[in-house]
Amino acid sequence: MKEQKRIAILFGGCSPEYGVSLQSARAVIDHMDKKKYEPVPIGITHTGDWFYYTGDTEKIADDSWCGEKACIPVTVSLNRGERSLLLRRENAAFGRNAGRMGGAACGENAGCTGGVERLEIDAVFPILHGRNGEDGTVQGLFELAGIPVAGCGVLSSALCMDKDRAHRMVREAGVRVPDSCVCSRGTDLHTICRQAEKIGYPLFVKPVKAGSSYGITKVSDESGLQRAVNLAFAYDERIIVEECISGFEVGCAILGTEKLMVGEVDEIELAEGFFDFTEKYTLKTSAIHVPARIPEETADRIKETAKIIYRALDCRHFARVDMFLTDEGEIVFNEVNTIPGFTAHSRFPNMMKAAGLSFEEIISAVLEEAL
Repeated sequence: MKEQKRIAILFGGCSPEYGVSLQSARAVIDHMDKKKYEPVPIGITHTGDWFYYTGDTEKIADDSWCGEKACIPVTVSLNRGERSLLLRRENAAFGRNAGRMGGAACGENAGCTGGVERLEIDAVFPILHGRNGEDGTVQGLFELAGIPVAGCGVLSSALCMDKDRAHRMVREAGVRVPDSCVCSRGTDLHTICRQAEKIGYPLFVKPVKAGSSYGITKVSDESGLQRAVNLAFAYDERIIVEECISGFEVGCAILGTEKLMVGEVDEIELAEGFFDFTEKYTLKTSAIHVPARIPEETADRIKETAKIIYRALDCRHFARVDMFLTDEGEIVFNEVNTIPGFTAHSRFPNMMKAAGLSFEEIISAVLEEAL
């Protein structure tokens, strides 16, 4: 039987979306095809400490994973060609076959020097949402080390995290984007107010680089602008003041690089407000419909537009493309999520499920793209 491929699953991270990452990572590890792949869980704490985690996935989900017995300090070997993680143990005396989930091998496929142990991996799957994981930083680390990365690369990850630059690229590709302006920290409120008046109320104030609707406010008039600006600047050095698009949000899950598979279009139904962090993870006053309640011809146009956006931003392997469908039937770009939620209830797997792929098949397809 062909040996399993070792896949490092990164979770946690220095991001406000740390908790979401834990849920996604637990689901990915539990649903991996263990005949083909051996998961190597790598947890990153809030403060940026990296550990090889050997415990149960339940403790990842409830954030009790980081303990002495189940955690071994780990870093990445930057020697290209090694494709290794370096584990730091106090006593490096391990058997020839100790290198699966219970502990790394110190024999045929791994090397020990003093208290450092080398664990070879075949690829890495970052399940790190938001800053310091979805923005190209981690992707650059592993590309420097010569280790294949599942998901978008450095350029596309960085572009998609930057709302301003993503909008510029997509506009160049011929897709409508919301009218907006970008302001840096230190811009006086009077200037921001003038720009907001040109765009028109209601509008959104957002950090340029943030995920899961962190720091976003819908502003109905000038009286709410100051507070919205202060909140957005708490998450980034630049903010974007953006047109509010009438209609509703639709999304497309995409798998592939050259040949693309697009899941069924989904639709977000809102009772009020916008699809903020609370609504994304509780659906208290909203609902997600898969497939979207739209004509087939409209769904086909949305899928084709999503592919144009995906390619314009140099995406690969997988991503979720979010758009708006206006009351007049026009498609407007919103954003691309390069590491979307990966729980069994998340939008990406549900769109693919509606197109005929199980959760296990989605994960395998992503990993095959990387390998």
